[in-house]
Order: sequence, then structure tokens, then C-alpha cells
Amino acid sequence: MALDPAPLIFGLTVAEFEEVSLKVCFAGLIAYMVFIILNLAKESKAGKYGTMWLLIGLGVGFIGFVAKGFIQRLLGIE
Repeated sequence: MALDPAPLIFGLTVAEFEEVSLKVCFAGLIAYMVFIILNLAKESKAGKYGTMWLLIGLGVGFIGFVAKGFIQRLLGIE
């Protein structure tokens, strides 16, 4: 008895499900990290200028990760 080469999860192949869930979960993670940064700024009474620098300083990592995806898609490296 051979296994189905493309098992379905919610009507998607495993690869399609992984791609969609990565994008959805990563977007949720970024939103949660922005919430944490804004909460940190509020609790520390950073003000508008301090909040801006917190978002820039702590958000550079995931901004770079998202930019990497756009650059790969633009160059067709996927």
C-alpha cells in the first residue's frame, strides 16, 4: 500500500499549507512584537520621539526579514 504523495491538509498540499501558515503566523508574531514594543514605550513613558526610536531600533530585525523576502521575490531567487 503506497502513501499518497501529496497528503491534503484543509484542501492544501503540505508545502502549500506550510507556506500559508508561515506567512500568517509570522505576520501574527510581528504584530505581537509591535504590541510589546508599544507597551514598553508606554510603560517607560518614552514619549513620541522615544517610541519612534524604540520601534526603529527593535523593529529593524523583522523589517530586514520581510525585506529579504521582497528582494528574493524581486530577483526571482525563491
